[in-house]
Amino acid sequence: MKAMVLYKPMSVDENPLVYTDVDVPKPEGKEVLIKISKCGVCRTDLHIVEGELPPRKLPVIPGHQIIGYVVDVGENVEGVSKGDRVGLPWLYKSCGVCKYCRRGLENLCENALFTGYSVDGGYAEYVVASADFVHKIPSGIADEFAAPLMCAGAIGYRSLKLTGLVERGEGVLGLFGYGAAAHLVLQIAKKLGLTVYVFTSSAWKIGKALENGADWAGKTDDSPPKPLDAAIVYAPVSSVFIEALKKVDRGGRVVLAEIYMSDVEKLPYSLLWHEREVKSVANVTRRDVAEVLQIASKHRIRPEVRLYPLKNANEALKELKHRNPLGQIVLDVP
Repeated sequence: MKAMVLYKPMSVDENPLVYTDVDVPKPEGKEVLIKISKCGVCRTDLHIVEGELPPRKLPVIPGHQIIGYVVDVGENVEGVSKGDRVGLPWLYKSCGVCKYCRRGLENLCENALFTGYSVDGGYAEYVVASADFVHKIPSGIADEFAAPLMCAGAIGYRSLKLTGLVERGEGVLGLFGYGAAAHLVLQIAKKLGLTVYVFTSSAWKIGKALENGADWAGKTDDSPPKPLDAAIVYAPVSSVFIEALKKVDRGGRVVLAEIYMSDVEKLPYSLLWHEREVKSVANVTRRDVAEVLQIASKHRIRPEVRLYPLKNANEALKELKHRNPLGQIVLDVP
């Protein structure tokens, strides 16, 4: 099969992914073989390719927003059949027995495996996955729109739940950084009845956020119309986190939704006083993915998508790094 393989982390400007032939993996036991149709390009992929996340496996095939069709199954597979359209997200597998898995926090599993990082992922024609960790895709969502839901949608939805505003069903939410996850969360939050303000360093994205339904949009250091009840930070920059804290009202919460962020050099205690909270998001659970798929199906939540051929994955990563597109880049796998 054809695949884009990372042999050594380096800048995407040096074209680190090699388009080459590798063996088609074979499913065993409770595994399934997926013929990949689409794979989203995530900023986490960029961190892996450039070495900001320490390598877990080399060589490795990146990619963890996978949509495809089951073409073979292992001898012990139940509940998944040949021909099923499924998605494979970042959480490839958890152990099921550690204290986190027993508490329903499989996203924190001490022995978790991650797609496109600790095992080969979706920048390829085929991938093997555990049948217990794939998700059947609702009809009515095209492959290219389903792929971003595997990570951008799922991590965005988990971060939204962690703000506490979903349970309340009301409140002012601030989104800091307006890209793949935030433009999906904006749509979901509005459907759930929240007021949403968007903060971005890109002037053109202010207009896009308003077009997409934001109640207000401005630059990162602008003052919003009202204090925020909660905020989600989708930028891997600690200064943006500080700005979010400044704008959150008493008793509010800031959720950090990035897998990587620059170090916080100075955090005045006054920004945390009055019972403000900070919470990070680490990975997603299967429940998060299942719920966001149902929400997207029910409310017709759709990402903005730009397609690239599989062999042009290096160029896709360069666009993500240098041009910071609004929606989601998705690889079209032949």
